[in-house]
Amino acid sequence: MKCANLHSINDLRYEDIPMPVCAEDEVIIAVKCCGICGSDIPRVYEKGTYHFPTVIGHEFSGQVVHDPENALTGKAVAVFPLLPCFSCESCRQERYATCENYDYYGSRRNGGMSEYLAVKRWNLVSVPENLSYREAAMCEPAAVARHAASKLQIKKGDTMLISGAGPIGILAGQWARLFGAKQVYYFDIDQRKLEFCKSFGFAEYTQGTQISCALEGTGHPGALEKCLDVIEPKGRMVLMGNPAGDMPMTQKTYWHILKKELSVFGTWNSAYSQTQNDWQAALTEMASGRLDVKPLITHVFPLKDVQQAFDMVRNKTEFFNKVMLTMEEENDTL
Repeated sequence: MKCANLHSINDLRYEDIPMPVCAEDEVIIAVKCCGICGSDIPRVYEKGTYHFPTVIGHEFSGQVVHDPENALTGKAVAVFPLLPCFSCESCRQERYATCENYDYYGSRRNGGMSEYLAVKRWNLVSVPENLSYREAAMCEPAAVARHAASKLQIKKGDTMLISGAGPIGILAGQWARLFGAKQVYYFDIDQRKLEFCKSFGFAEYTQGTQISCALEGTGHPGALEKCLDVIEPKGRMVLMGNPAGDMPMTQKTYWHILKKELSVFGTWNSAYSQTQNDWQAALTEMASGRLDVKPLITHVFPLKDVQQAFDMVRNKTEFFNKVMLTMEEENDTL
């Protein structure tokens, strides 16, 4: 089968590998669509994966083509990419995002940029019939965005500021609106992204706008400082951006937290348990039309053009939001 296989840093190959073998607790899915995440860029060009070679990709959907129990064959699914150890304290409390010994499709084991993949049955999320495979592949960023936005305990009439107008930032804005936010504002160094946000009814932040809560989505010290500077007293903030290096904080920035008595939260991945499941919530809202992910998908490439897709994202040769890979050039709808 064909795949996008990372052999070493900056050595991503479109090539053949053997078909996956299905264990008793797994099914085989025919992957239909896989998104390119912002984290995939440093993974390919700078940091690598946890071993080589590794088939990358963790935002994917597909159809079950083999189920040893013959219960799910033919079903459309999205895939929660984190594989918990189920034995650490976090796992015992179903806080799988903070598992101490997790595995992960697309970085620690083979992932979704392949024609077929063996996936643990536990990680499958059923996709409503009215959603396409492209939409279903957006479930991962939609769930991550929901997990972050929900920590802000948004109330009706709140105003929210988001730094970073990428796919997850825009999805977080949509969730904030569903949670009751009156308006969501953005700032970003790329004016094209800000203009794209406006097509969703969001606004560009201007100095002096009242802000109830904020989401920092870039992992940049300057963005963190700006968010803390503009939040009103007793406001809330969630840190979501994964920094590329240290996040130094000035005394003035630190004072913002103290003097305004701000509540600052961290977020990591998404909730996937019996009591809180961001994945089910995302698919439900997508199926209802209240969460609209389709306009975010600005580019779709066949898997054979994976290098072209990555080069475009890395070099920013075109404006893009979510870039998607399809395993079958014509048939990626349910």
